Amino acid sequence: MSSLAASVPRLRPLERARQIALLLSERAAQAERERTLPEASVAAIARAGLFRMTLPRELGGDEPDFAELIETWEEIARADGSAGWTVMANGTAAAAAAAYLSDQAIAAIFGEDPAATVGGQFAPRGTGVRTNGRWRITGSYSFGSGTAHSGFVSAGFIPIENGAPRAMANGLPEMHVAFFPRERVEFRDNWHVMGLAGTGSYDYAVNDAELVEGFSFPLFTREPRRGSPLFRLGMMPVTASGHAAWALGVARRALDELRGMASERQRMGDASALAGKPTFQRDLARAEAKLRAARGYVFDAFGALGRVALRGDPPTLPQRAEVRLATNLATEVNVSVCDFAHACAGTVAVRDASALRRCFLDAHTGSQHAFISEKVWTDCGQVLLGTVEDVLGL
Repeated sequence: MSSLAASVPRLRPLERARQIALLLSERAAQAERERTLPEASVAAIARAGLFRMTLPRELGGDEPDFAELIETWEEIARADGSAGWTVMANGTAAAAAAAYLSDQAIAAIFGEDPAATVGGQFAPRGTGVRTNGRWRITGSYSFGSGTAHSGFVSAGFIPIENGAPRAMANGLPEMHVAFFPRERVEFRDNWHVMGLAGTGSYDYAVNDAELVEGFSFPLFTREPRRGSPLFRLGMMPVTASGHAAWALGVARRALDELRGMASERQRMGDASALAGKPTFQRDLARAEAKLRAARGYVFDAFGALGRVALRGDPPTLPQRAEVRLATNLATEVNVSVCDFAHACAGTVAVRDASALRRCFLDAHTGSQHAFISEKVWTDCGQVLLGTVEDVLGL
């Protein structure tokens, strides 16, 4: 694998993200029109080594800690929300494959191509039936972000034996994640949405697809075969870091855009430009403070959990809940900041070419994801109250 490692740029991931940020921003409108990242954006991300960023060093990755991971994904999301969401989605899926799949699967999925990545859904919306010693998977999935340029696609499933779901020790059904080459996957060209339009999050299905041994792993495993100590935490914290980073990046872009126009933007009937209005000055300061506070909480919570991983300790339930709280807070602040910026910009923000329009629509679309749902708040509240012993989804 030395040739792979040598092909990755020597700069750290954040610096590489900054190098392509302008290109991604300039192609944001094209991504919306095409409903997936354009070829130029995908090529730039691949050249920057950002599809492989989350992979182990032995596979040409960077094995970043949480801080570097969040900063890099945040920078891409600041450039373009759809690009940020896609790179985050591809990155978490690729990280899981690299950490938990067999050597045979790793060779098939990643090979020597710096653009090789995976996408798709881990939620167990399919079933697996054992036939002649192999699982055959059938399921329908939504929101396959980044699958348009993914050579392999993930599909969560529940193993069925003797007509019933196979159970874990806690009585819940086992949940696994399978990976199939894209030619075994049926896509629906149905990604017509208000926000995150450039993510190519198509619906897809697998029908009686035979799963090759070693191309799946238990969804909640914390036993990586290779890679960063972070994967001893399981995939939930890594996934949460991506959602938090994305929310912070989109909100930062919204405030940057608003400040950039504040000295010149004067709404009809106002005596001065936005920058001269005390109420705007007050609300801008509040929005900035909220965003910085949320960002600080994100880095504090994930930093603490990262140190747990480095020590080799299993994460406690309160530690797992802490990063999910931080992620949900970042998401709420993102929506609040983008609403504020959109309202202040007035009609400027309703035009197709406006970055503020994209931030507003992306924020409201991204906030609907199940991973940052109302249930996460209530689960974390129960943890804070000490009324639950464990919550599998945290």
